Amino acid sequence: MDCIDNIILCTDSYKVSHHFQYPEGTSLVYSYFESRGGKFPTVTFFGLQYILKRWLVGKVVTEEKIEEAKQIYKLHFGTDMFNEEGWKYILQKHNGHIPLRIKAVPEGTVVPCKNVLFTVENTDPNVPWLTNWFETLLVQIWYPCTVATNSRAMKATIAEFLQETADSLDNLPFKLHDFGFRGVSSVETASIGGVAHLVNFVGTDTVAGLVMARKYYRCEMAGFSIPAAEHSTITTWGKNHEKEAFANMLHKFPKGLVAVVSDSFDIFNACENVWGKQLKDMVIQRGQSESCLVIRPDSGDPHVIVLKVLNILEKCFGSTINSKGYKMLPPYLRVIQGDGISLETLQGILAKIKGDGWSVDNVVFGCGGSLLQKVNRDTQRFAYKCSYCVVNGVGKEVYKAPITDPGKNSKKGKLTLERENGTFVTKQGGTGNPEKDVLVPVYENGRLLKEYTLDEIRENAKVDIILAARNGHQNGI
Repeated sequence: MDCIDNIILCTDSYKVSHHFQYPEGTSLVYSYFESRGGKFPTVTFFGLQYILKRWLVGKVVTEEKIEEAKQIYKLHFGTDMFNEEGWKYILQKHNGHIPLRIKAVPEGTVVPCKNVLFTVENTDPNVPWLTNWFETLLVQIWYPCTVATNSRAMKATIAEFLQETADSLDNLPFKLHDFGFRGVSSVETASIGGVAHLVNFVGTDTVAGLVMARKYYRCEMAGFSIPAAEHSTITTWGKNHEKEAFANMLHKFPKGLVAVVSDSFDIFNACENVWGKQLKDMVIQRGQSESCLVIRPDSGDPHVIVLKVLNILEKCFGSTINSKGYKMLPPYLRVIQGDGISLETLQGILAKIKGDGWSVDNVVFGCGGSLLQKVNRDTQRFAYKCSYCVVNGVGKEVYKAPITDPGKNSKKGKLTLERENGTFVTKQGGTGNPEKDVLVPVYENGRLLKEYTLDEIRENAKVDIILAARNGHQNGI
């Protein structure tokens, strides 16, 4: 049996010995998950439903899995450290269902850092060690949360510039395309990160994310793409036949959107002479059927290249002025920049485009490694900590307060997440009002209690609050 199919093996080694370590008479361990602050001031909560449905729903403990874990841990530790009795109790008493209760903020909710995002507690007093056994697995939600948060920050940035330079925000959902599949560590990573991006946008080339959305978030089709060239489909024609390679793209895809990478040899010559002269009539004629050619530069400094490409295309095809006073290429012509894009470079590129009098509606962006791979748990300093326990029938607040790093101080007691004055506040020590608690019961004793669709999650994550704060204007996007 593969480790990935055995929940008893999905933990850190040291947790295998923790059932020996809790005080005698411990019957409840209550823990919580939060972002202790990081690159972004808020977190877009997403991905717990996948973990629960993939790993914890139904009968997940069997005699065979217990035996496999027993053998592996004995070899690993060199002694009998494994809590075989505890796991057999779960199998016999709960029919292999995990006796935990999890409450969580609704998926897609945007929560300021340093607030509780979900809580976990054991429902059977005989297995208090179980709560933190699953820390390893549950903390992996850091990844979809961070991707969704980063993607949403880029959406807010693009939205701000669109609002200033474009006639409408209609194209915003397509403005950041996921190019990250090949740049991540595994297909599962691509699946999880891909659907996390789709919380905010609908453009993707990461097919694994679409499958994840269908299977775990009840979305028949979460994202869209278009026919597009790669360098091999252009360079195999030869340097002296770039015109024929480009023309072939227009012939094979006579209607709709088509993207053509154009920097295989000389992006500026391709824009000015091949597209702008030799194939100009074909591009214009194709546009009469409401079709659009998207030219893709893919090398060089994007702060420089994008603007230079726009100016060359204007020289060849002309431009108009929109209602905001910014230049627009003809509707049959756009640009996509997919190389070197991150939140930081995106801000600079958009400022350059706007500063030169162009609407940012002329450009679409693609993002790969910076979207799905260049993140880690410390990007938002996620942590899972115990805050309450019951020992010999007495409840006790639990916390850590290391003198060497106050930033790692943890919360105390039972927690609620409540709204006060338009924001979220975590109430500690059982002082909160359960009726105002935003945390929703999502899992109990092997059952999924609440299931979110991707449409519901997108509604929760829309960027209207950000735009309202920046522009005194509210849009649900």
